[in-house]
Amino acid sequence: MILVNTDYISGKELETLGLVKGAVIQSKNIGKDIMAGFKTIVGGELKGYSEMINEARAKATKRMVEEAEKLGGDGVVNVRYASSAVMQGAAEVMVYGTAVKFR
Repeated sequence: MILVNTDYISGKELETLGLVKGAVIQSKNIGKDIMAGFKTIVGGELKGYSEMINEARAKATKRMVEEAEKLGGDGVVNVRYASSAVMQGAAEVMVYGTAVKFR
């Protein structure tokens, strides 16, 4: 499965199959949340939250790829990510794009 953020894949003629997406809402445990609170006092990267977002992005991407595979897709073009805070310590990550099949 090829994923690109352009509307084409070099050297391939594409047939559009449709919109595909993946989403996940992820949170960290209370211990990591408390440690992140302390970290905001002194500054620096909140590694627990970085890990949370990376895990959420990977899960959302996997779900989008599974949707594209169900449609018989060979790739997804115009891949875009969006995220938002749902509540303290939890975030939603969404990824979407257009599933395509190679001709």
